[in-house]
Amino acid sequence: MRVSAHGAGLLVLALTASCSSGATASEGERKGPDARVTVVPANSAGNVAPDAPVVVSAQHGTISEVTVTSPKGALNGVYSADRTQWRSRDVGTPGTTYTVTAAATNADGKVIRATSTFSTVTPKSAFKVENILPHKDDTGLTVGVGMPIMISFDKEITDRVGVERNLIVQSSKPVLGAWHWFDEKTVHYRPKTFWPAGTRVRLIARLAGAHGGEGMYGTKNHVLDFKVGRSQITSGSLNDHVMRVKRNGRVIRTIPFSAGRGGVMKYHTTSGVHLAMSREGVTVMTSPDAGPGQAGYYQLTVYNTVRISNSGEYIHSAPWSVGSQGNSNVSHGCVNVSPSHAKWFLDNTLIGDPIILTGSPRRLEPLNGWGHWQESWPEWLRWTSLGSAFTTDPYTAS
Repeated sequence: MRVSAHGAGLLVLALTASCSSGATASEGERKGPDARVTVVPANSAGNVAPDAPVVVSAQHGTISEVTVTSPKGALNGVYSADRTQWRSRDVGTPGTTYTVTAAATNADGKVIRATSTFSTVTPKSAFKVENILPHKDDTGLTVGVGMPIMISFDKEITDRVGVERNLIVQSSKPVLGAWHWFDEKTVHYRPKTFWPAGTRVRLIARLAGAHGGEGMYGTKNHVLDFKVGRSQITSGSLNDHVMRVKRNGRVIRTIPFSAGRGGVMKYHTTSGVHLAMSREGVTVMTSPDAGPGQAGYYQLTVYNTVRISNSGEYIHSAPWSVGSQGNSNVSHGCVNVSPSHAKWFLDNTLIGDPIILTGSPRRLEPLNGWGHWQESWPEWLRWTSLGSAFTTDPYTAS
């Protein structure tokens, strides 16, 4: 539990409730002592961290009721299996006073009630989410089996644990996965292996009140729901010049292609596990390092494109290279396919579908687009602040 120096001494106190009797048994018939209720944070505590849990415990009895209310809303929580403890699961709002009301019942049915109030710290600054992927434009939030969850923030996060522990991933099929910080503003989640086909996924980002750094707290909660579609994995060798599209383990399409011609590294198509990043009917491509009138400059309008990296690699229609498709590499680095194959591939691809290419001396970097699967699982786990992978919580539709 984290509090400022002003409130540190208060939180170690437990509130012993004064009681009001709901008992029906006489003194001589009592089977045990009165229940005792303790609440943390303690009564009158101030400068409490918003993400510090509220914990209500009972001795010599079981908890029958807990409410945590404030002008900014209530905090929900869960009971232990034996109902001797209640723990909040929501993050509090900074600069807010909360009232805890609890009741516990002993073996005789006697009810003991307790009330406590505490106040959360007023933030010096705030952070918010700038972007979450996938989003609703991504094929109606039905995505491929390789799709990561990607969050970017508007401020640098120095308390990564404070943020990461409030990023809850639920799924309809249990999945082992982990968050990975790429920099101070960017954290992504992926499973150890591709998502199972048909999995429903929910991200619950409890960030309103989450601690992101010295005196800095989140401002808003977020919920993201998406579905993993069928398993479609495309693989191809730059030496064989053929891609095979497997859907649920069965080859459904064989596509001849022509890849980067090489000569210099920038004209090699990258090898590795790419993901489909976007689907575009029309894309205007220009040379990345040469302007009009300079050597190597080009500008092409291409159709039916699927982006696979940030360095300008697409699978797209290339009627001018049909004669080379299936036998040689002649492009600037894109994967050229025929117009009919390009249209089919666009229509049958989901954002997050894996496209695995081999045979190139140029390796796809993990940060070149969505190259998340280029890192081995131990490499991925090096950058989780929680220290280990976790199994997703059960998916709860609402």
